[in-house]
Amino acid sequence: MSGPLAGVRVVELAGVGPTPYCGMLLADLGADVVRVDRVPAGPPRTGPAEGLDALVDGILGRGRRSVALDLKHPDGLAAARDLVARADALVEGFRPGVTERLGLGPRECLARNPRLVYGRLTGWGQDGPLAATAGHDLDYIAVAGVLAHVGNRGGRPVPPLNLVGDFAGGGLLMAFGIATALVETSRSGRGQVVDAAMVDGAASLMTMMFEMHGRGGWDERRGTNANDSGSHFYDTYETADGGHVAVAAMEPRFHAELLDRLGLTGDPAFADQWNPATWDAASARLAAVFRTRTRAEWADVFAGSDACVAPVLTMSEAPRHPHNVARATFVEVAGVSQPGPVPRFDRTPGAVARAAPTVGEHTEEVLAELGRTPERIAELVASGAAAAPGRLN
Repeated sequence: MSGPLAGVRVVELAGVGPTPYCGMLLADLGADVVRVDRVPAGPPRTGPAEGLDALVDGILGRGRRSVALDLKHPDGLAAARDLVARADALVEGFRPGVTERLGLGPRECLARNPRLVYGRLTGWGQDGPLAATAGHDLDYIAVAGVLAHVGNRGGRPVPPLNLVGDFAGGGLLMAFGIATALVETSRSGRGQVVDAAMVDGAASLMTMMFEMHGRGGWDERRGTNANDSGSHFYDTYETADGGHVAVAAMEPRFHAELLDRLGLTGDPAFADQWNPATWDAASARLAAVFRTRTRAEWADVFAGSDACVAPVLTMSEAPRHPHNVARATFVEVAGVSQPGPVPRFDRTPGAVARAAPTVGEHTEEVLAELGRTPERIAELVASGAAAAPGRLN
């Protein structure tokens, strides 16, 4: 393993979305992440993952090993507890109380391993009136005060994919929490529970906007502020070929460069950049100009400039952009193009250690590391406490 987390051992209780994303981030940076999967109810899947399974063992599942255990079977639970005993951290994404009922709650795990960092990743958190209720990204960012402010003026709130709640406010926050807790553990010798709630994380991501709102600098009506599509200098515009460009020329000198490249220097529509009363007319003017050329032509016009204009690329186009190619922003793993490890380290770079495993792919390997003999592993598989490819359950 390479990366700054090399030598760190993490147990990931299999989940969807933010939980595997957290595990992926940790694995990319060198941690030995072992995912505890459920024993499959039917025969092992041989084809590509579909539906919610794709969120577990698709790209998000890269970099770790998989052991399939039945946590309701005493022998499966015993193996999971042995994994925890030798781990530095554990991450789970169940509703509050589920791991306690399984016998893998913080009390049991920290009693077995007092140095363990126990990460709990949920939408609503471990307490509060909504803690026990179901939800998804959209619900969490709605309650956090995010969703109301995403979208154009006069329209409905627009879901920003599930980036804000699940991935930034959830998985990324959990990975940050685990990493920082491990630093503290290295000093104190004691573990602790990390409660990462997506509603909390989404609210934190809105800190700047809450600050602006608190001092009267944010209009709560969507699409009326400088950076929520209300202004002409921070928005997207359609091009002649049906593509789009992103314009983010907020600073006066960048705004001046924008106008220069567009041939609009001195146009009275842009004389008072920060006056909201002028924004609608200025936006209409820019929209008309951008429709006169294709996205590629505008990319040439703004190449190398400080006008803060960029082509709006799709997922199939982004990996081919020259800047992304030069930085190797995207990597290919098992024939699939995907975002590479982040952030970057000059001395201990991260790397994708392996493609996503199939469920139970490393069961025998992991159980052997825990001291189970081949004969004992065969017994565990035969009893249904574990599952391993190539062995009949």
